[in-house]
Amino acid sequence: MRKLLPLIGTPSGSHPGGRSAMTCRFRCGDACFHEVPNTSSNAYVGDVIAGAIGRRSMMRAAAVVTVAAAGAGAAGVARAPQATAAPAAGSPAAAVAAASDAARRKAKGARGLRFAPVAPNTADTVTVPEGYGQNVVIRWGEPILRGAPAFDPEKQTAEAQAGQFGYNCDFLALLPLPGERGRQLLVANHEYTDEILMFRGYDATNPTREQVEVAWAAHGLSAVVVEEDRRTGRLTPVPRHRLNRRVTATTAFRLTGPVAGSELVKTSADRTGTKVFGTLNNCSGGVTPWGTTLHGEENFNQYFANSGRATDKRYGIGTGASERKWERFDQRFDVAREPNEVHRFGYVVEFDPYDPESTPRKHTALGRFKHEAATVRLTQDGRPVVYSGDDERFDYFYKFVGSKRMRRGSSRAVREHNLSLLDEGTLYVAKLTGDSPAIEIDGTGKLPDDGEFDGSGEWIPLATATAQGAVSHVAGMSAEEVFVFTRLAGDKVGATKMDRPEDIEPNPVTGKVYVALTNNTNRGVGSNARADEANPRHANKHGHVLELTERWNRPESTRFAWSLFLVAGDPDDPATYFAGFPKDAVSQISCPDNVAFDPHGNLWISTDGAQLGSHDGLFGVATRGERRGELKQFLTVPKGAETCGPIIQDRRVLVSVQHPGEIDGATVEKPASAWPDGPGRYVRPAVVAVWRADGRDIGV
Repeated sequence: MRKLLPLIGTPSGSHPGGRSAMTCRFRCGDACFHEVPNTSSNAYVGDVIAGAIGRRSMMRAAAVVTVAAAGAGAAGVARAPQATAAPAAGSPAAAVAAASDAARRKAKGARGLRFAPVAPNTADTVTVPEGYGQNVVIRWGEPILRGAPAFDPEKQTAEAQAGQFGYNCDFLALLPLPGERGRQLLVANHEYTDEILMFRGYDATNPTREQVEVAWAAHGLSAVVVEEDRRTGRLTPVPRHRLNRRVTATTAFRLTGPVAGSELVKTSADRTGTKVFGTLNNCSGGVTPWGTTLHGEENFNQYFANSGRATDKRYGIGTGASERKWERFDQRFDVAREPNEVHRFGYVVEFDPYDPESTPRKHTALGRFKHEAATVRLTQDGRPVVYSGDDERFDYFYKFVGSKRMRRGSSRAVREHNLSLLDEGTLYVAKLTGDSPAIEIDGTGKLPDDGEFDGSGEWIPLATATAQGAVSHVAGMSAEEVFVFTRLAGDKVGATKMDRPEDIEPNPVTGKVYVALTNNTNRGVGSNARADEANPRHANKHGHVLELTERWNRPESTRFAWSLFLVAGDPDDPATYFAGFPKDAVSQISCPDNVAFDPHGNLWISTDGAQLGSHDGLFGVATRGERRGELKQFLTVPKGAETCGPIIQDRRVLVSVQHPGEIDGATVEKPASAWPDGPGRYVRPAVVAVWRADGRDIGV
C-alpha cells in the first residue's frame, strides 16, 4: 500500500493519466497507487485497437480537410471571457462576425462539427474556436439560496457554503422551465473538495471542525435557475429562485430498493436502514425521461477510515486514517466504530429538481460500486434501462433493466410512481469475447488476420428486485449481498475487466452505446492481466472508446456486439485509431472521461489527465456517415483543470471546469492558476457556457 506523496516537489509525471499528486490525493484517495482492488482471475478488456482504416479511410480521404488547415486560425487563442450583443451592420464588430462566418465555411466537417478546431495548448484560460464566445455561468461560492451571503473565502463558514454553489462541479443537466421564458434549471454535481486550495494555511494533518463542515457543505448537488441572454448565448444565475437548492454531505436521503431495511445498512443512528445523511463524490450522471436527474457516487471509499474487512478492501477502503480526517468529527466515517455506514454510499442518487421539498433517493437496485454515470433509455414498452461504469482499474460496467413502465403526466401520483422505477428490475454486468485466435494477439496492437478487433458480448444477470423481494443469480451470495457487494458479484460471474470504465451513453439517434475508458497503465505490468483481443495493447495511458450494439438494437437485450470506435493518443502513433477516419485529419486526444451527444448524433468527449502535453479539453466526433471518426477539439480548459459534464445544445455548449490550478505544490498562498478571476483572487471551479458569436447553431 503506497503512502501519500508529499504535495510539494512531487513529479506529476509519476501519477497515472497525467494527474497531479494533489488531484489523485483529494479526488480518489490515490486509488491508482493502492493495490488493485480487483484480484480476481477473470478475463480483462482494455485498449481495443483496430488499424483497419484501409477499406474505409481511402474512400473518405478526398473529402477531408486536415486539422492543420482547418485549425490555422484557432492556434490556441482564447476568446474573450464574455460575449457582447450582436454587432450592428457596418461596424468593426460586424466585420469580425463576417470573418468568423468565413472561418465557419472553411471549417468543413460533419453537421454539428463545422468549426475550426482548437489547437493543443497550455493557456491558463478556456480556449474556444474562432467565432465563438463564452462566459462563466457560476463559480464556487456564489450565493444561490435566499439569505446566503456573498462569497468571502477568508471568512467562509459551513452555513454560508450550504447556501452557495458547491465546489468542483462535474455532471451538469440543463432542464426546461415551463412558463418562465428564457430560463432553464441547471443541476450540477460537486464531486469533491480540495481543502488546500480552499483554505489559507490549511494543515492537512490537523483540519479544524469549521473547515471539515465547510467541506461537507461544499459536496453534493446544486440546483440553480439560469437566465439566457437571447442576443448571445450567455447564461447568468437567478439567485433566490424558489427552485434553487443545495444538497450536501449532511442532507437527508431515502434509501430505497432491495437493500432498504437490510441488516447490512443499519447503523446506530439509523436502526431502520432507510435514512442516510449525505451524498459523496458525485461524478457523472444522467437525466431521466420522467424529468429527474441521476448522480453516481464514485470514489466514496476515500472518506472512510480504519477498516480491516476484505469486502472493504475490494472497494479500496483503507486500514488507517482518511485523507480529510473526517472520522475525527463524525464517527460514521470510522468503519471500526460504524461498520455499516460505508455500505450506504456508492449508489445512484435520484434527485427531483422540480420539487424543492422532495427527499433525494439512493437506488440500491442499481448496485453499489464507484458509479460513473447513470444514463437512461427506455424499452419499447416504456421500461427504464440504466447504464453505469465502475471507475476503477480492472473493474466492470453494468446495466439495470427495470420491470415497471414509465407513466406520462405531471400529477403527484405519476411522479411518485416514476420515482420508484429504479427500485424493481434486474442488474447485469458485461462480459466481452473476441472473435480472433488468441495467438494473433501479441500485446503490441498488431491487428489480427481479420483486420479489426471486435467481438460479441453478453449481459450476465446478478440479481432481480421485485416488490415481493429480491432473488440472487450469483451462487453463494444472497440478493442483499449482491446489491451491497456488487463488485464481488461481478468477480464471481466472470465479468470482463475494463480500463476504468467511466461515462456510458446511448446515442439518441442510432441507439448504439458508447463506453469511455480513461486509461490503465497497469495492464500487462507484473502479474496484472495481459493482452487479449479486446485489449491488444499493453500499458494503456491514453484510453479508448468502445461502441456496443445491443441485439436488435433493443436496450433490454442480453446480447450485444462490440467493436472499437476510438483508441486515443497521438494520431501519428500507429497504435491509435479513429473509427477508420484518416489520422492526418483529426485532433489528438488522450484520456476520454465524460461523453455526451449533440442533436445530430455526434459524440462529444471530455478528457481527464491528457498525456500529450496539452491541457484537457472537449472534443466532438462524428459517429456515422462518411466522416465517421472525424474528431475535432472544441475547447481546452485552464492549467490544472479537468473538463467535465458536457452539455451540447443546438446553440450552446456547457462544461464544468473542475479543479483549476490543482498542480503539485499549489496552495492558496501559491496558486498555480489565475482562472477565472485573475491574479490575486482565489482559483474557483466553475461552469462555462460557449456559443457562436453570430447566434447560429453550434457547428453548422
